Amino acid sequence: MKFMKRALQNFVTQLVPVYREINHYKRVTRQNGFVGLASNTLKINNHNELKHIVVVIHLFTLFICNGFAQETNYRPSLFFREDWKETPAEIPLSQKHVSNPDLLVLLYGPGQDSLKKSNHEKPVDDPFYVWSGLCLGNWMVTLKHKTSNVDLTGFAKISWRSKQAGLRQLHITLKLANGTWLVSDQFDDATKDWRIREFNIQDIVWFKLDSKSVVEIGPVTNPDLSNVEEIGFTDLMPGGKSASCSRLDWIEVYGKPVKRM
Repeated sequence: MKFMKRALQNFVTQLVPVYREINHYKRVTRQNGFVGLASNTLKINNHNELKHIVVVIHLFTLFICNGFAQETNYRPSLFFREDWKETPAEIPLSQKHVSNPDLLVLLYGPGQDSLKKSNHEKPVDDPFYVWSGLCLGNWMVTLKHKTSNVDLTGFAKISWRSKQAGLRQLHITLKLANGTWLVSDQFDDATKDWRIREFNIQDIVWFKLDSKSVVEIGPVTNPDLSNVEEIGFTDLMPGGKSASCSRLDWIEVYGKPVKRM
């Protein structure tokens, strides 16, 4: 980055007198027709030479700008966000509750039928969220983009706003393109109020997950996260009503889109 900044500064310094003479040339040709340019900076004998110089300047500028873009855009952009539709509370959670038209919601585990898309009139700022309190068994919610998978390597992140109660700890879950299921060691635990949590994917240690029972079944060493099909969440426990439950308001995934094969 420092090298590119110095190169651009030097390039701009060299361009200043060139642009001055080109502008002078334009004024002269408008007044007297082509007369040529010659100086310590450059020599132009005809219109074609001027065009060539302008093209070279333009291409070099594009090269420098592209280098800056590659340096500054190493962080992936938002792949998707889900915020759930603002509709009356209902059981079970289903596709009609998904606000993002590009996403599919999928439910897993013996407690999936009791997942609730919840909301209350009070407090007045109560969000529209997924609630696990009535689940009689373990449960999991995932979201899947309709056309693309996602690369969660490098500086990929997942953020959400959630609120757990009791001993519930909300974990990230992933389904890889090869069918492997993973659950994160990191989690979001109990809090008195809604809390936003950001996870750096490269900091997470992953464990295998049985998607039918939604139970962790052992560690995984360096899983390949370059092609992820589903992203979700679970607390790996049944619900315990309001005193022991998980709530998720929204979720954001930052990663690079991958063409689904």
